[in-house]
Amino acid sequence: MNKSNLSIIKHIPDFLDYCEVEQGLSDNTQKNYQRYLNRFTNWLKQINKEDIKPHELSSKDIRSYRLFLSRNINPKTGKSLEKSTQNYYLIALRGLLSYFSAQDILSIPSDKIKLPKDIKKEKAIKFLNLEQIEKLFSAPDISNNQGLRDRAILEALFSTGLRIAELVALNREQFGNIKDKEDYELSIIGKGGYPRTVYFSERALSWLRKYLGVRNDAEKALFINYRGRKDATLRLTSRSIERIVKKYAILAGIPTFTTPHTLRHSLATDFLTQGVDLRTIQEFLGHRSITSTQIYTHVTNKRLRDIHREFHGGRKIKI
Repeated sequence: MNKSNLSIIKHIPDFLDYCEVEQGLSDNTQKNYQRYLNRFTNWLKQINKEDIKPHELSSKDIRSYRLFLSRNINPKTGKSLEKSTQNYYLIALRGLLSYFSAQDILSIPSDKIKLPKDIKKEKAIKFLNLEQIEKLFSAPDISNNQGLRDRAILEALFSTGLRIAELVALNREQFGNIKDKEDYELSIIGKGGYPRTVYFSERALSWLRKYLGVRNDAEKALFINYRGRKDATLRLTSRSIERIVKKYAILAGIPTFTTPHTLRHSLATDFLTQGVDLRTIQEFLGHRSITSTQIYTHVTNKRLRDIHREFHGGRKIKI
């Protein structure tokens, strides 16, 4: 079958398979692409162009779709889509056009979809300093099993920089040989299915030992829910980990924005302030691109500014 004769809508399932197999995108990214492209296909149906083929899509159609997005009103809020949200829909469409190019299917070039530069705002990275980390670690009541578990979770997050889904996926058997180790490195499968190594510090490992030492169950998961139903899996969920971290942030009196990802940011920030270069931090965090790691340069910039203020010899010039 000549794929060029298929409608754009019929190409989308193949595009999503391409994202998974050849691009290695995560399940969540694929689902988001599908959701964003659903709006595009619904728009094509609204304007009676559901049978339009890739080579028939024009710059005029792209402009009309952009106008549709900008004027689209959310019935729940009564507001139009945020500019950044509009961008997500356009990025998904641009990905589809790039797929056409990769498959030698004639279509409008993806670079015809321009994203306004002023929309890409730099995200403010929220992190904790070491004093706040110490307060957070001190918050769990370690006289009971649940408190030991929670302390081990907090220590593990800060030591490794694990994403929350990566932490939840850890199994007990992965830590069967930590008894006499001072620290521990563990190979995991991270975001997008890419392997990487994470490192448990001596202190993080000591708390894992204490927690595992009071476990008398046969559950596979490393971190379990002590309050779960007996007929349900006891593996803690991502939402449960988020609630645990939020609970102790409140108890410790530290910023309420604290989440598991805040501890990941805090690890990267701590590394940077001690002079670790971005490329190394990229490897620690499992970022596929250095661009993702560059969000932490605000720390470097502030550190350089402080050094400049303190040491620049120009302060001593008298004229």
